[in-house]
Amino acid sequence: MSLLYYIYLKVAATILRALVKLQGRIKSNPDQICRLPSRDAPRTIKAHLYRSALASPTRPRPVLLNFHGSGFVIPAHGTDDAFCRQISQQTAYSVLDIQYRLSPEHPFPAAVHDVEDVVKWVLAQPDEYDVSRVAISGFSAGGNMALVACSALFPVDTFRAVLAIYPSVAPFIDPATLTAPEAGGWPLPTFLLRFFKKAYIPAGVDARDLRIAPALADPARFPRNVLVITAGYDTLAKEAEKLARKLAEEDSTRKVVHERMEKCDHAWDKMAKRGTPQWECKDRAYGLAVEMLQD
Repeated sequence: MSLLYYIYLKVAATILRALVKLQGRIKSNPDQICRLPSRDAPRTIKAHLYRSALASPTRPRPVLLNFHGSGFVIPAHGTDDAFCRQISQQTAYSVLDIQYRLSPEHPFPAAVHDVEDVVKWVLAQPDEYDVSRVAISGFSAGGNMALVACSALFPVDTFRAVLAIYPSVAPFIDPATLTAPEAGGWPLPTFLLRFFKKAYIPAGVDARDLRIAPALADPARFPRNVLVITAGYDTLAKEAEKLARKLAEEDSTRKVVHERMEKCDHAWDKMAKRGTPQWECKDRAYGLAVEMLQD
């Protein structure tokens, strides 16, 4: 990446982050803030821990690793606070909500390396966490990384379940060719999706790399339990829905739950107001995640 091109990406990212910041400070209330080891010592990876209210106090705890949405660019750690808290209150799973590195300062594969490092650390803590009940989840870009982790980074059956909420699964497709399942709403602009792609995927890196494009992964590598939530006004929805159908068709014994939230935008749950149809869809989506982890 040339210096001038990096400066362009950096300036654009700074402006975008400033605009997002105008929406207000991210509010989260985890039970503990942790620092997990990184391969790049002494750097650490920040995580918010939500302890399960239902887990046995005398046995290793099931754990859900969650990765927030970001477009791989926007600092949004903590925006999944309500989701993480609900999982920890209604299932036996404690939740580690992970802050991964962002582009363009840290392009691919930096975020993927953070995912690998966190999972490896959890698997090395059998006294603390039940390594036979490790699940992984993510929203948008975080959903991409959750799907990548289970299909391209770790052996089959590492994860008990994957929960992908409005994930990006096929970044090799030109955003201009994508259409939402439903007309209306506020689809992510083509220029923004292209910027996210340019910031995250360095020149010369193939966007069809399985660590970037889980839509191309071998279906047999995914967990036995898969939840895919999409949004009707989201141009990323159709490709995620194709992946869900492919996983269900590849193995009829795999539990694949897919539901499209109608008349909802990408990341609708972060903006939903109580009493609206979007709030009901948020309740439904988070409830499906709870159900998947209760099996």
